[in-house]
Amino acid sequence: MNLAAKLDQYLRLTRLNKPIGILLLMWPTLWGLWFAGQGRPEWWVALIFVVGTVLMRSAGCIVNDYADRDYDGHVARTAQRPLATREVSVKEALWLATALVVVSFLLILPLNPLTRWLSVPAVFLAASYPFTKRFFAIPQAYLGIAFGFGIPMSFTALTGEVPLAAWVLLLANVFWSVAYDTAYAMCDREDDLKIGIKTAAITFGRFDVAAILLCHGVFLALMAWVGLAFGRGAFYFAGLLGGAVLVAFDQYPRIRQRDPQRCFSAFLANNRIGGVIFAGLVFDYLFL
Repeated sequence: MNLAAKLDQYLRLTRLNKPIGILLLMWPTLWGLWFAGQGRPEWWVALIFVVGTVLMRSAGCIVNDYADRDYDGHVARTAQRPLATREVSVKEALWLATALVVVSFLLILPLNPLTRWLSVPAVFLAASYPFTKRFFAIPQAYLGIAFGFGIPMSFTALTGEVPLAAWVLLLANVFWSVAYDTAYAMCDREDDLKIGIKTAAITFGRFDVAAILLCHGVFLALMAWVGLAFGRGAFYFAGLLGGAVLVAFDQYPRIRQRDPQRCFSAFLANNRIGGVIFAGLVFDYLFL
C-alpha cells in the first residue's frame, strides 16, 4: 500500500477530515481559557490546549472506533470506518492512539503539576466514553464531562485552582453535549435499537425534541450564571442571546420532524452556537 492510501486511512480513522468534533471540543476549552485568563490567557498555554484538543480528539475517535468496530458495520452512517472495514488493524489503531496520547502528555509537561495530574482523569474519560454506550441510558452526559474536561485543566494551568464557577461551566457543557449529541443520535436511532446500543435519543423516546430544547435552555441559563459570577457584561450576554436565537430558529426547525439528515445538520450547526458565545466572551473582555 502506498503512503497516500495509508495517510487517507489514518485521516478517516482520526476524523481529521471531519473537524466538527474538534470544534465542539474546542469551544468549551476556549471558554475556560478566556474566563480563567480574564480575556488574556497566556498565548503559549492557549496553544498547548488547542493542539492538545486536536490530538486528544483524534485519539478519542480511534478508541471509539475500536470499541464499536463490531457494531459500526451494521450502521449505515459508520459502515465504512477503517476499523469496521478492517482497512486498519486493531493493533495499528491502538499504537496510533497511544502515540497521540503520549504526544499530548508531552505537550503539557511545561504546565504545573496539578494540570498534569488532571490529565489522568481526562484521558480516562476520553478512553472510557465509547464503552458507556453499552450500559448508560444517556452516555451523552458522560461525553459532556469528557469534552468539557479542558475547562478545569485550563483553570489550573492559568490560576492554579478550580473555582466553583469553573465546575458550573463544565456542567453547562454537559447539558450542551446532551443537546447536540442527542440530535446526532437521532440519525442512527433505528440502527442503534437493532444492535442494542444505548443513546439519549432512545432513552428520551418521543420526548427527544423537547429534551434537546430543555438541555439547550439549561445550558444557556448556566452560562448566564457563569457570566455573572465572572462579572461579564453586555457583549457576553449578547452572545448568549445569539445562542438562544440559534436554538429557537435554527436548531428547532431542523430537529422537529426527526428527519435523520436534518438532525445531523442540527448537530453540525451547534458549532455556530459555540462560536457565537465565544465571540461574545472575547469582545466582552476586549471592550468592557
